[in-house]
Amino acid sequence: MRRNDIVVLDGAMGTKLWEKASDKAPVWRYNITNPAIVSEVTREYVEAGAEVVQANTFGANRFAAQREGYDVAELVSTAVRLAKAEAGDRAKVGLDIGPLPVMMEPYGDLTEEEAAEAFREMIAPGVEAGADLIWFETFMDADMLRVAVETAAEFNLPILATMTFTEVGKTIMGHSVEYFVEAMEGLPVTALGINCSLGPEMAVPIIASFEKYTDLPLIFKPNAGKPVVVDGETKVEFDIDTFVNDCAPALEHNVKYIGGCCGSDPDYIRALIRLVRG
Repeated sequence: MRRNDIVVLDGAMGTKLWEKASDKAPVWRYNITNPAIVSEVTREYVEAGAEVVQANTFGANRFAAQREGYDVAELVSTAVRLAKAEAGDRAKVGLDIGPLPVMMEPYGDLTEEEAAEAFREMIAPGVEAGADLIWFETFMDADMLRVAVETAAEFNLPILATMTFTEVGKTIMGHSVEYFVEAMEGLPVTALGINCSLGPEMAVPIIASFEKYTDLPLIFKPNAGKPVVVDGETKVEFDIDTFVNDCAPALEHNVKYIGGCCGSDPDYIRALIRLVRG
């Protein structure tokens, strides 16, 4: 199945960094404390053929970083520079931003204005450091994601936006695909879709349902699964062949971006490239 129109994304960043790190810290710390492994993971994905790689910025927000004495701007700008150095002219670098670890009103005390300020604090130094696009992922609250995208729109870069769904097709906040698409309406989103939580087999019906509500290009970045122990050896739930075979039906839909999330690695990306390039 040849699909030359598809952009191949990278795989997991966090789980790969934890494989290489002697300390299992929040992975954004490694931008400062162990930049060599951050560069190494990015380089492995670029060499595997990923056309977009994510900077190690997921979770580097004020609520997490400042609590531990780190500066958000330094974390983000360092991560983007590390990724750009490895990507060169072979891949684009996405400024990777996840949800804030506090709830917005009415579920929590965080106002939309405060959320926007926190997102802007991450986006501005990432854009200044040379990010090619802004990549929001693993959101569960479509309203928080709307605030994030509205803020990113100030910076005039392409925006990718994905949420994480349960097998029933809703986020743990109860937000459906339809609600997600409606929240993005009128915003300058390049593509939207799903990442994390589910393996590809369960994720395919959800990505297919997006076509009922939007003509935008879709993003498919499922998990390779949770670690499992087989004969005393730790493996991920879905081996490469299973993962790729289960991803194949997604290509029958309007998927234009494909990659792997937790548990995947450069070998998974190589196999995806063989799938989409025929």
